[in-house]
Amino acid sequence: MTVDRPAVLLATFQLAPAGEAGGDLLLAALDARGVDARWAVWDDPAVDWAAADLVAARSTWDYHRRLPAFLEWARRTDAATRLLNGAGTFAWNADKAYLVGLADLVPTVPTRALDDATLRPALAAATADWGTVVVKPATGAGGVGVVVVDSAEDPRLEALTAGPWVAQPLVESVRTEGETSVFVLDDRPVLQVDKLPAGGEVRVHEQYGGTSHAVPLADGPSEVARRAVAAAQQLHGVRLDYARVDLLRHEGEWVVSELELIEPGLYLDVAPEMAEHFAELVAQRLG
Repeated sequence: MTVDRPAVLLATFQLAPAGEAGGDLLLAALDARGVDARWAVWDDPAVDWAAADLVAARSTWDYHRRLPAFLEWARRTDAATRLLNGAGTFAWNADKAYLVGLADLVPTVPTRALDDATLRPALAAATADWGTVVVKPATGAGGVGVVVVDSAEDPRLEALTAGPWVAQPLVESVRTEGETSVFVLDDRPVLQVDKLPAGGEVRVHEQYGGTSHAVPLADGPSEVARRAVAAAQQLHGVRLDYARVDLLRHEGEWVVSELELIEPGLYLDVAPEMAEHFAELVAQRLG
């Protein structure tokens, strides 16, 4: 008698049809757990998402450019099968203004929401209060559209992409200590990656010269990451399957810079063991 193996679809986007770097490790880890998994482009009309026992958004790295269509896909998929973290979580996490509310519950980089109507006075107030300010698209990924400014007249503001945005003080430690990411699966910190920007940059992404290294879990970042996930669950009212919590050291403490709940890269190329952790989560949810 043959027992059918559960089917899992790992959602990606058109420019990465084979998934994220190291994605073959995730397929192998799932196969070892008796799961048939494959990569599928999220907006491919030929994909039958409802036929999968579970769907995980993995490398859907164009969602920030096509948010309404992506969220509609997530809603349809969530209604048809199990979508890890869920469409409602995606919609909440897609707007970085969530950081404003998160700050009431966990240490967070100070954040203000900006829009076109009040952009100039809001920037003037932010730079007066904080000095150098980082402006990010409220819906953004991969460091695209990040601008660092010192005043509301700073010529670098000409590089702003479409709003709305969020503004944060420049956390100077990002240049020396970098950023730390802690993966939290099923409420448990499982892995840590430390990232450093290239000289002169504040973005730690590889496309801007940043480097990443897997390191042992440290107590400080792990505890703040765990608290951040608990706070998000309290605010949003749902249980989260997975999260990547990005942290910086600010004024002597670890603080959340972003909470990645949609499609955080797993850094499988520098932390291959992350494939086992994520595959185990999937297997548990299928069970």
